[in-house]
Order: sequence, then C-alpha cells, then structure tokens
Amino acid sequence: MTDIQPYQIVAFWFSKRVAPLRFNSTQEFDQEIRDDYLSLWQNAKNGQLDHWLETKEGCLSLVIVLDQFPLHMFRNQAESFSTEQQSRDVAEHAIACGFDDLLPLAQKAFLYLPFMHSESLSDQERSVSLFESAGLNNNLKWAKHHRNLIQRFGRFPHRNALLGRVNSAEELTYLSSKDAFIG
Repeated sequence: MTDIQPYQIVAFWFSKRVAPLRFNSTQEFDQEIRDDYLSLWQNAKNGQLDHWLETKEGCLSLVIVLDQFPLHMFRNQAESFSTEQQSRDVAEHAIACGFDDLLPLAQKAFLYLPFMHSESLSDQERSVSLFESAGLNNNLKWAKHHRNLIQRFGRFPHRNALLGRVNSAEELTYLSSKDAFIG
C-alpha cells in the first residue's frame, strides 16, 4: 500500500480499535501492520514521503510510520529501531514549524515519542521537557523512566540482546529484577 495518505495513517492509529493495541499488541496486529504498511515504511525510510513534511498531519503520520510501525513490524528484531533517528528528525521539523501546537494532546504525545525512544541523554531531557510543557502527565511519567535508564546505563539494557550488545554486570542485575523495563 504505497498510495496511502497521511490522514489515513492518523485515522487508523487513533481509531478506537487500534488504541488498546498500540502498547499492548498482539501477533495478529503486528502482522496486520506488516502486511498493510511495510512498503509504506520502506518508502518513508528511503525519503520517498518527505513531501509529507509540509503539514502537521503529514509529520505526525511520518513519525508513526517511522517510530511506531517498526516496533510492531519487526518486534524482537534490531530492525525495529532502524528508523528512530529519522522519526526524531521529523519530530524536530514538526516542532520547529509549530505543528505540535496545532495537534490534539493524544496526537502530540505520539509526535514527541521519538525523543523518549532515543538512547541520547539530551534527547531524553528534551522528551521530559516536551511532555512536561504539554501537560501530558502520564507520558511524562514514562519519559522520566526512560531518561532515568539512559542516565543510569547510557543505553536501554532491554535492547542489548537484539542489538548484539554485551550486558554489563549492573545491566544483568537490572534485567533480572522485578523493576526491569522490557518493552
């Protein structure tokens, strides 16, 4: 499906059916995203959807396609993180254009998520600041949690196995604890 328009991504992602699956996915939903949006993601990855950067809806849709869809399409694979930087670049562009201020809060939260997914401390600080400024308190709780992991470890330990990284002793202790973040 390469003739999809930004409004279709927004309508899909913010539908009542999809809302409960965004952070509590099923194998069937992951497969649906792979089947319906893999070629769109590849086009976005290759810069073929850069014309979407001209609108708030286009930017939001690109962030969803580049940040959220790979987490579903490539669950438990390193490729699920492969377009995170591109999604942050889109989010930065949208913020610079003031598009974030034109979005409803639920959509704004997804525009800001790429900063929360970064292993850069400065991106994490930005994430906390963005969610705090927007009054997105539930997201802010998670932004602080993610930032704290990066402050402590310099990376997300739960990604190490997927990315072929060796865990430190401290990371192993953390990953085997009841406090470990796995997703």
